[in-house]
Amino acid sequence: MIRRHHRLLDRSSWAALRGRLAAVAGVVALLAAVLTGTAAGTASAAPATPPAASVPSAPSAQLAGAGWICRGTPVPPGYVVTAYDAGHCNGAGGSYVQPAQDPLWICASSPIPAGYVLTDHNPSSSPCLGDAWLMRLVTDGIWTCAGSPIPAGYVMTGHYRTGCRGIGSWFQQPAAPGLSICPGNAVPAGYHLGTYNSAGCAGLGSWVLLRN
Repeated sequence: MIRRHHRLLDRSSWAALRGRLAAVAGVVALLAAVLTGTAAGTASAAPATPPAASVPSAPSAQLAGAGWICRGTPVPPGYVVTAYDAGHCNGAGGSYVQPAQDPLWICASSPIPAGYVLTDHNPSSSPCLGDAWLMRLVTDGIWTCAGSPIPAGYVMTGHYRTGCRGIGSWFQQPAAPGLSICPGNAVPAGYHLGTYNSAGCAGLGSWVLLRN
């Protein structure tokens, strides 16, 4: 009887032990699942490395305001060239660029941002090592130099042969029905040309602008 009771206790103890082991294994599995899920969540929440395209280019990074760029470097949008120096960039030459503003003298090879026109000319500008142009925002009724941009919606309606220090100047206005426009204008959308006047535009000829 004693031996049989001893064997029963052994079986009972073994069953309890197996239950404890199973419980421990379950806890371990649960912890592993929790830790694995946490790691995965952390990895997905980590910030991705920015693509190379989102990193500012050297010109943009160094041109938060006005500054020098080396020869061959593109002028950032909205900026203009206002001076040159052959000694910059270890002798390769550089351009001084700054945000466009009204008014501002710019060098001959500078880009001209949209909405600006050229209203005066200096053929011997020291900062530009030659030609420079006075850049201004276009307004209703402004004299501009020959070769100036014609902003969208504007037309040339007058000509002064000796204006702009001898190179000629043109009067710009917003397009409107009944205006007589000079040669060289693109016909604005929604308009067509009417009667021609050979004496118009200081003898260059002109056409009446009419609505379609």
